[in-house]
Amino acid sequence: MATTADIRNGMCIKFKNDLFAIVQFQHVKPGKGPAFVRTKLKSISTGKVIDNTFSAGHKIDEQRVERRSYQYLYKEEMGYVFMNNETYEQVTIEEKIIENHDLLKDGLNCEVVYHADTETPLLVDLPMHIEFEITYTEPGVRGDTSSTNSLKPATIDTGANIMVPLFVNTGDWIKVDTRDRSYVERVKK
Repeated sequence: MATTADIRNGMCIKFKNDLFAIVQFQHVKPGKGPAFVRTKLKSISTGKVIDNTFSAGHKIDEQRVERRSYQYLYKEEMGYVFMNNETYEQVTIEEKIIENHDLLKDGLNCEVVYHADTETPLLVDLPMHIEFEITYTEPGVRGDTSSTNSLKPATIDTGANIMVPLFVNTGDWIKVDTRDRSYVERVKK
């Protein structure tokens, strides 16, 4: 068992019969009254972020998690198949624990977070930025090519839809932020 003094970002704890990752925390020592720790916790099973306050010295149930490097191979009926980069063992992971699964490309290296005690996969972390080819988007209108404030829908080579600036055309390569599915920049290929 750990205490609130051991809290750090990325720590995984068991709280209210669910596993949560600590996204943000702040130790607060008010002038009057006892100290406490204000936290933002992200549920590993649902992805929902909640706020919670722990009193100083409160016991928390820390869970051991391991990050392992895997390569995405293909999709099948049961889920998505990944290969361990060290042992070459293949594992099938359910779609519900992969956030932004429609951004997965064949051969993409990802990190799979495992619960160390039960050896169950908890979530799949995609790389922060991935490059994609635009397979379809409406052509830009003359005069709109310099504006990055206006966005239009585009389909990328995995079939996912994202919003891109008006100057991006079919056939262009772009870099996408996988956390919020946003356009980052055009890439020369």
